Amino acid sequence: MARRAVPRFEAVKLTRYKHACHAMFHAPNEDKLFGRIPVRHTVLMQMRFDGRLGFPGGFVDLEEGLEAGLNRELEEEMGLDVRICGITEEDWAATEVHDEQNFVSHFYIKKITLDQIRQIETTATTAKDHGLESLGLVRVPVYTLPRDKVGGLPAFLSNTFIGTAREELLMGLEQEGILSHAEIQKALKASGARRQ
Repeated sequence: MARRAVPRFEAVKLTRYKHACHAMFHAPNEDKLFGRIPVRHTVLMQMRFDGRLGFPGGFVDLEEGLEAGLNRELEEEMGLDVRICGITEEDWAATEVHDEQNFVSHFYIKKITLDQIRQIETTATTAKDHGLESLGLVRVPVYTLPRDKVGGLPAFLSNTFIGTAREELLMGLEQEGILSHAEIQKALKASGARRQ
């Protein structure tokens, strides 16, 4: 499938296309797994109704505005209090146009606090779409277990993701400085080795 990156301001002119917006929420995390493996960062994704991993969000109407539509979706799927953690235009990270499908995907990244992550996780179970469109939030392990070099992010990357969610995750991890390009490449290599 052919796709092309475009600036946000160009994408909103594509009024005959369907638009979907999704968001990655993340926070620094100083916790240690088993008291010794640094967790480093908490990144949220969700298990979707179709058994695939993705980011919270969904289809939006251009007339309501991209961020307003995304915040509506986040309220429905996560019970997000948009007054506190709402998405704004400043959180925009990337847009891709899929011309063959008349579809535009917008990706947003928002850094919040670990306490806000925990609040989102708590309220998500009471959200309107919990158990329906969203089967629950998932924390992405952004570490690799030292013993087998596959557990953690490499194993997580071998799951099934919807659309470009896997690529968006990797882009977000690097863009936000959560992992270096080299660390991501190492995890991808270990992930591929696991599937053989």
